[in-house]
Amino acid sequence: MRIGILTSGGDVPGLNPAIRAITVRANRDGHDVIGIKKGWAGLIDLIRDKNADNYNNYEILSEQTVNKIGRTGGTFLHTSRKIPNKLSREHVPIHLRDIYNDDINDLTDEIMKNLEFLGIDYLIPIGGKDSLNYAVDLHRKGIKIIGIPKTMDNDVFGTDYCIGFSTCVTRTIEMTHALRTSAGSHERFLVIEVFGKFAGFTALIPAMAGAVDRCVIPEYEFDLDLLTELMSSDRYNNPSRYSVCLVSEGARIKNPVTNQPFTYFDMTGQYIAEQIRKLSPKYCYHHGINVIYQKLGYLVRCGNPDALDSVVPMAFGNIALDLILKGESGRMVSITEGEYNHVPIDITYNKIKKVDIEKYYEPERLRPKYKNFQFNPFFITKDK
Repeated sequence: MRIGILTSGGDVPGLNPAIRAITVRANRDGHDVIGIKKGWAGLIDLIRDKNADNYNNYEILSEQTVNKIGRTGGTFLHTSRKIPNKLSREHVPIHLRDIYNDDINDLTDEIMKNLEFLGIDYLIPIGGKDSLNYAVDLHRKGIKIIGIPKTMDNDVFGTDYCIGFSTCVTRTIEMTHALRTSAGSHERFLVIEVFGKFAGFTALIPAMAGAVDRCVIPEYEFDLDLLTELMSSDRYNNPSRYSVCLVSEGARIKNPVTNQPFTYFDMTGQYIAEQIRKLSPKYCYHHGINVIYQKLGYLVRCGNPDALDSVVPMAFGNIALDLILKGESGRMVSITEGEYNHVPIDITYNKIKKVDIEKYYEPERLRPKYKNFQFNPFFITKDK
């Protein structure tokens, strides 16, 4: 067989170990592997001509190619956020612009022809919600697909764990502890923004590990006055006179005027930090407290994978090969209830895994719950 692999969406540590695991296992079992470059863009831009220069769109992978890269972060196949059925006019390849010239275009027919041109029998997309949603569309059109979930937000429905999440949590904890020295030295509030537009796992789990005093997440619309009051109390009771809050980028703030939640996404943490500074005299004996604001951003997704994001991708890659060798398709590898498994790939379609507030979060204290862990999933991230 000929197996295609692509990595789509944001990069995370753990992608290269997954590519390595698939390639080594497939080659040793006598199968060819093609690495599609730049995610779905490699299939979008491909020119169906044996004499065309498609070097930037795909390459044949071998054990020698992938051995060293398996230890590194990012994706050596490169990635993009292009989705073939939602392609803007400016992203349509030049050689196809006479055919596809709408504001938004669906190039799925071209993708299917390009997969046939490359002789790909099975496609393994490694991606998050949008990438896997498109993989479901291809599966429904008859393309043999085995999906692998990847996103540091850990919000792909149908799996307890997505590649990249552990490294994200590890880095968040490390950097939060490092930033404490500045917060303590200046006796300030520390507000740290992390990824998580629709799910708050990247804030909740570090908070559960004791990295911060409070966390605010997209699943619960919080009151800024309550957060300021709690952080002021944390600061007062801390001998070093500082307190720390983790903010998901999609955290929803309750508007006291309209009583409706709102969020700023790209500037959520900065806005919250500024409002806490303004509200602080109300809860700090009329003294205004300055705030250190830090957006971790790409610092948590760069660099080498941690131990979990080295082991899990290896297992995911091998499960994908097991499924292919059994002739199965339309599946997504997963960790379910703490065990490696696989589920129908369309379980992910237009769904987002979110924090179960009732089980894992205390709204009145804006922090995780620290009880009833028995029989909960290992990663505390079961589908709601």
